[in-house]
Amino acid sequence: MPVRTLIVDDSPTMRALIAGMLARDPDIDVIGAADGPHQAREMIKALDPDVLTLDVEMPDMNGLDFLERVMRLRPMPVVMLSTLTQAGADVTIRAMELGAVECCAKPAAGCVDRSLIDSVKAAANSRRPRVPGTPATPVSIANFEPRAQSLIAIGASTGGVEALIQLLGGFPANCPPTVIVQHMPATFTTSFAARLDRLSKPRVAEARHGQSLLPGHVYLAPGGTHHLEVGGTPGQYRARLVPDDPMSGHRPSVDRLFHSVAKVAGGHAVGAILTGMGRDGAEGLRAMRGRGSFTVGQDRDSCVVYGMPGVAQEIGAVERQLPLARIAPALIERCRA
Repeated sequence: MPVRTLIVDDSPTMRALIAGMLARDPDIDVIGAADGPHQAREMIKALDPDVLTLDVEMPDMNGLDFLERVMRLRPMPVVMLSTLTQAGADVTIRAMELGAVECCAKPAAGCVDRSLIDSVKAAANSRRPRVPGTPATPVSIANFEPRAQSLIAIGASTGGVEALIQLLGGFPANCPPTVIVQHMPATFTTSFAARLDRLSKPRVAEARHGQSLLPGHVYLAPGGTHHLEVGGTPGQYRARLVPDDPMSGHRPSVDRLFHSVAKVAGGHAVGAILTGMGRDGAEGLRAMRGRGSFTVGQDRDSCVVYGMPGVAQEIGAVERQLPLARIAPALIERCRA
């Protein structure tokens, strides 16, 4: 069955652009377009859509306020659409904390971009975890010291914003150097790194080419034009930002990161693959496990989309499958000196 999609945007031009973009895919059926939250409420009741696309910035009621009401009264998969501005990105990250499944840049006239189509399809395949908001299991950090050569690598996609906030909330301030690929548009990764930094004990920032990877720091792959890889030698790791074609359909790619970690860190590394649609990261995680790394996959019940972890489990890349709340303790304990 086609994904029945309702568009909410105050601009007639943008509503037409979004509808035209989604109409390119026969598996998506645009069943209506609302000019704001008030009309959207009535259309949601009448049409019962599968997915909602929601403008972040609207004059009558901003997208965050409306999203909170939707998630409280009639939870459904929501894709947030934002202009490529810092303010728009900040609000979009907050929206994903509130329960939006995907974020996407607004389409431009004459530009063919499948990211919106893919986001709506990913949202349609999502579900809220059976035990939402479960706090991370506390990690004993009173006497935690990371092994000198340890390294943590994490990959996530759909649902990853909430998952990473919860996961890093269980990391001690002196965690091993940690590298992350989260699929999201380029403008949004800067805001997401800043948000993680405010909410986590370790320092979190976007990775920069050539920088040393240090304990107590988490490095998020910048979205857009480069892959994040790990270079150097065990205990002297460095970030590499490599301009190249997408791998496994993504740039940055989780597979690309994990393959580099397998090569450079081997058994000194631990890896985790979290909620997300598709299979990016599964082969790379298998390569890590083959080189002696401890590998973890998020379990089905705690995933928004059990795609990437499911494929990793199927191909034997996962040593242990755990609920999200137990992943941070498992990773940290394997890195204890």
